[in-house]
Amino acid sequence: MSLKVTTRVQTKARDKNQRTVWETVESEERLDPAQTALLLCDVWDNHWCRGAVERLETMVPRMNQIVEATRRAGIVIIHAPSGTLATYEETPARRRILEAPRATPVELEHEDPPLPIDASDHGSDTGETETHQPWASQHAGIRVDQDRDVISDDGREIYSFFTARGIRTMLILGVHTNMCVLHRTFGIKQMVRWGIRPLLIRDLTDTMYNPAMPPYVSHEEGTDLVVGYIEKFWCPTTTSRAILDAAASAA
Repeated sequence: MSLKVTTRVQTKARDKNQRTVWETVESEERLDPAQTALLLCDVWDNHWCRGAVERLETMVPRMNQIVEATRRAGIVIIHAPSGTLATYEETPARRRILEAPRATPVELEHEDPPLPIDASDHGSDTGETETHQPWASQHAGIRVDQDRDVISDDGREIYSFFTARGIRTMLILGVHTNMCVLHRTFGIKQMVRWGIRPLLIRDLTDTMYNPAMPPYVSHEEGTDLVVGYIEKFWCPTTTSRAILDAAASAA
């Protein structure tokens, strides 16, 4: 049974005075679980930025709800905690994705406008200025099903797995929207260029953004600006509520 979800994009339009405006458009879509994957981007067990840790902690329980619900609905789960794969080297979930035959993607052209926020200071809103890698695994609050899930932080591995399974749509949640979610080799931009359609779960993501940097808005507004950028130029978004309702209806 397909999952019916509400998705959102922003398109250029003309108002009644013929001025160019961005118009929010919502649509009902049906997702075929057999052709859909859910990818968790860099949901790490720790981070060098205290603000990033605190915000992720509030989202993890809901993220795990989405993982469990979509898995029950027949959607494959891809855990992508970049830089921690040594932790999972001998696990069935890691070995499973390596069994997929290598596929060679075709690189499609796609415009790439600049982001609407400045994170050139690394984006900490809690005062940290030096980056380092304190993460060693995915967050323990996310359950990995070793009998069904896969683990990878390599875009070509994931694309090959998608090709082998006939997956065309990639739900994505995780952090950080303006960095990893957009720019990893398995992130939104690369998957769009390889012909995979991402769908961002917009309430289960966060940005690395310091309100002391342009455009000088709150952290929450900064995240909203990046979500809007994605809706305008890269892919639709949806919500965790829409996914959970759709999975419950399909049960």
